[in-house]
Amino acid sequence: MEYKNIYFIGIGGIGMSAIARYYRFRGCDVSGYDKTPSELTAALEEEGIRVHYEDCTDYVPKDRENTLVVYTPAIPGDMGELRFVLENGYRVVKRSKILGEIAKGQQCLAVAGTHGKTTTSTLLAHIFTSSSEGCSAFLGGISKNYGTNLLTSHNPVIVAEADEFDRSFLQLFPRIAVITAMDADHLDIYSDLAHVQEAFKAFASQVSGTVIKKYGLDITPQDTGAQILEYSLDNNLADFHAENIHCDECGYFTFDLHHPSGVIEGCRCGVPGIINVENSVAAAAVALVYGIDPQSIRTALASFRGVKRRFDIQFNTPACSYIDDYAHHPKEIEAAVRSIRDIFPGRKLTAIFQPHLYTRTRDFADEFAQALSKVDKLILLDIYPAREEPIPGVSSEIIFDKVTAPQKVLLRKEQLMDYLKDEDIEVLVTLGAGNIDRFISPITQMLRNRQKITNIIYE
Repeated sequence: MEYKNIYFIGIGGIGMSAIARYYRFRGCDVSGYDKTPSELTAALEEEGIRVHYEDCTDYVPKDRENTLVVYTPAIPGDMGELRFVLENGYRVVKRSKILGEIAKGQQCLAVAGTHGKTTTSTLLAHIFTSSSEGCSAFLGGISKNYGTNLLTSHNPVIVAEADEFDRSFLQLFPRIAVITAMDADHLDIYSDLAHVQEAFKAFASQVSGTVIKKYGLDITPQDTGAQILEYSLDNNLADFHAENIHCDECGYFTFDLHHPSGVIEGCRCGVPGIINVENSVAAAAVALVYGIDPQSIRTALASFRGVKRRFDIQFNTPACSYIDDYAHHPKEIEAAVRSIRDIFPGRKLTAIFQPHLYTRTRDFADEFAQALSKVDKLILLDIYPAREEPIPGVSSEIIFDKVTAPQKVLLRKEQLMDYLKDEDIEVLVTLGAGNIDRFISPITQMLRNRQKITNIIYE
């Protein structure tokens, strides 16, 4: 059924906003609720989508027969608007189900994994868009090439970030899927690693054509009827891998991409960091299996500008550099720190980390402490709760007490900018999936002002 009105509860989420933009593109009347204004909700409003920030049923379209309500599972079940639509005969569906319905009848290329999927899916979408092929794409971040998390095309190919949270990715039935990682995460949903892996195997079973898994992941022919191929950063046993990897003085890598049919020589990553060589191999593997020509892939890798909040360099001078990254899992933090060390060897690395969710903090306190101990100085903020209520005994201190970095300090968000005014910064990284992104502009501006003052002094 075609609906005239599409109403979103939690419209400001990265996945929800992409679907809102899609229905706006389709000509529907789109509106919705979110808890707080953000840069993303402001962009939606500029595009003609009405957004409000109070839990008020007056905003829900009254024509329930012609209204589809989409909600995110991050919304609490007792939220007033959600209760209203459930009790009054509206069709109410989760975001993941709608994405599955949109993908039906089209060729779905899905990127799954507990980390790495946003950059990989955005790069894959860029390969298709910059070639003559084209695609529609629902992304988990804002592409810096296109300034959006939604791409549209008349070509019936969809690139989708397949989210494992709440088993959402089981709504997708891809032709080709890549699986980047199957680490323990979302243990409030899965309870343990075995159930995480079970869900990924179920996802693999729904792939009709080819599963491309990171080398070593436990996906076997018993788990899927699809062809199984493997990719790796540099393991030559994998079907797709990089060789002759070289890094320039700014952290940008060149490499040769080996694949089952040959070699794409002289590939260059358009974004810095060794992790992006691996992401490039994964995205290129999907494109090659689909049939994109090698030259188009090489050109797209070089012109890729990255994703906001994914190893996103905000400020960079010989004396001071600042990177922002969405990393909120210990493995992601390890990868970010390793990439920063590669680019800025010998410089003092200060990390500001905001833990995301009480359950994740509780479940991975030891792993967070181990990853964060690899920086020179840690500034640890209070937990961003997102959808969760506080858990007794769980705070940032359970990470902080175990960190062995040479320097560490525990702060509230409100104290951060005052603290940074007197901080000696060589390389700074902000890490986290909460509202730590609100500090990106103030920190960047502070560093720019310091640079101006330094220039004046030396002039």
